[in-house]
Amino acid sequence: MPRYLIEIPHEATKKACDLAVNLLKSTGSHFITNADLGCLDNVHKAWLTVEVDRREMALMVVPVPYRNKAKITRVTKFSMDKVDKHQKK
Repeated sequence: MPRYLIEIPHEATKKACDLAVNLLKSTGSHFITNADLGCLDNVHKAWLTVEVDRREMALMVVPVPYRNKAKITRVTKFSMDKVDKHQKK
């Protein structure tokens, strides 16, 4: 099943950080409640990885207020064989 990295930015204020944490924790979604946040390093984003069938499904994991700014990236772990084949293309 495809894996997607979801990056959810928010503003660099204490109020925005508190809101983001509360919204992410209150969703009840296993994915969202296990998000990593970069606020303590002054990077005001949350990241999580989900395994879903399609990119659109990954976006549906994101709370509505953040969907328009969320970045969804399909991620894959490559073995050295696959890296070599991919670079030859």
